[in-house]
Amino acid sequence: MIVLDVITDGLLAAVAAIGFGAISNPPRRAFKYIAMLAAAGHATRFALMNYSGMDIASASFCASLTIGLLALWFGRLSRCPLTVLYIPALLPMIPGMYAYRSFYALIQLMQCINNYELSETYMHHLIVNATVTFSVVFLLAIGATLVLFVFPTKAYAMTRRKTYPDSPDSAASK
Repeated sequence: MIVLDVITDGLLAAVAAIGFGAISNPPRRAFKYIAMLAAAGHATRFALMNYSGMDIASASFCASLTIGLLALWFGRLSRCPLTVLYIPALLPMIPGMYAYRSFYALIQLMQCINNYELSETYMHHLIVNATVTFSVVFLLAIGATLVLFVFPTKAYAMTRRKTYPDSPDSAASK
């Protein structure tokens, strides 16, 4: 049952990532890689959170690092830049419910500013949810872009063709 839950989570994330990818109009060949990245990343986060007891921020960092490393490999296969592949794959992992609760608590706080006890409760909810939202989004960005800094030449060279001294491409590029 555990494997089925992880696979289902990955498949649903893949569908969402394809939708997010369609908005940015990547090459058609990139969609299958975007879906695989989203499935692998979201399933990693799901498994870490539900079966190893890891918190959402740390699990999101591990998942985004997984997406970044796989994007390095898939970028070479698809001849697409890393950002084309990993940004749509990361979007299903944005913590929307925490962001919603943050804004809801802010609105409630503004409506009951004269009631100290309710204000304190809503301020607490605002701080907790905003902290989780910011932490997860920050760690998603760090984990995915860390690959660009660790492997800068591979990240840049993956979309370039290799040219050899005797090939027609080398004469055209001079």
